[in-house]
Amino acid sequence: MRKLSLDAKAREHLEKAAASSTGRSAETLYGGQEHTLRQTLLALRAGTELAEHDSPGEATLLVLHGRVTLRSGEDSWEGTTGDLLAIPPARHSLHAPEDAAVLLTVAKHE
Repeated sequence: MRKLSLDAKAREHLEKAAASSTGRSAETLYGGQEHTLRQTLLALRAGTELAEHDSPGEATLLVLHGRVTLRSGEDSWEGTTGDLLAIPPARHSLHAPEDAAVLLTVAKHE
């Protein structure tokens, strides 16, 4: 069993994102290629976006800090600290209008 603080990890990666030329930082906290379930912490500096990409499977975003906008086609959803967003099974993008950290949970398609 492994225990970690999501608050501490979010702070760590927000600092890394602020220092990064890409404005992003990420770490897989659970799972990986050999698992069906994967949880990744993503930190984005204000104004940073993850460009449109395909959905890797069933997925959710838990906003740990800040505010994000999830977009898919003509639809968009705002998420703030504490919100859980279900990621649509379609191409989508993620924008951070302010510094943000999210926990991405994905159950991969087989």
